[in-house]
Amino acid sequence: MIQKKVANVQEALKGVQDNMTFMLGGFGLCGIPENAIAELVRLNVKNVTCISNNAGVDDFGLGLLLKGKQVKKMISSYVGENDEFERQMLSGELEVELTPQGTLAEKCRAAQAGFPAFYTPAGFGTEVAEGKETREFDGKMYVLEHAFKADFSFVKAWKGDVAGNLIFKGTSRNFNPNMCGAATITVAEVEELVPVGELDPNNIHIPGIFVQRIFEGKEYEKRIEQRTVRKRN
Repeated sequence: MIQKKVANVQEALKGVQDNMTFMLGGFGLCGIPENAIAELVRLNVKNVTCISNNAGVDDFGLGLLLKGKQVKKMISSYVGENDEFERQMLSGELEVELTPQGTLAEKCRAAQAGFPAFYTPAGFGTEVAEGKETREFDGKMYVLEHAFKADFSFVKAWKGDVAGNLIFKGTSRNFNPNMCGAATITVAEVEELVPVGELDPNNIHIPGIFVQRIFEGKEYEKRIEQRTVRKRN
């Protein structure tokens, strides 16, 4: 059995350097790799490109990297609730590539599966298609999108074993699974790390072959991006 477990987040992020491209899983603030992001902030890596559905909020998640001016380019599907992201984008300080959400997910999955590119109807006739190859299939126009190329993929799972097998919970299954194996090195942080054999094979979402390093994370805040409650009677 190949041992994927590393002692801590510091060991998990060995090899991280300036000017790299990172994938970061999660949806809003759900299922984001909190420990990995905190370590990237501590390492103070610069001029990085981040591929993520969105950039969290100003003082949490990827917002911390943006606040420290560590990010050169964001590839996301929307700006979200991050005022600093919006400010840097509008001022020209930050390069931003807005991508349709389904296309963003598929560009990750294509990289995971080893497909160099694919055609999608999303974005045809809009700014998204500018400068890209287009082609007609059965009377409908499609845009050629290339798979992402990333140095590290940072994902967060609910539970995993030392061989790298992962189980995700709820909304964290958005983007996290697609980013596993979609970069040169995939780092998984989990809430609970167990020995091989303790996970039901029928419940595993991502097999360990897609993960190079795994560690048990600590002190998860699991913030809620927007809380909506019913008014009291």
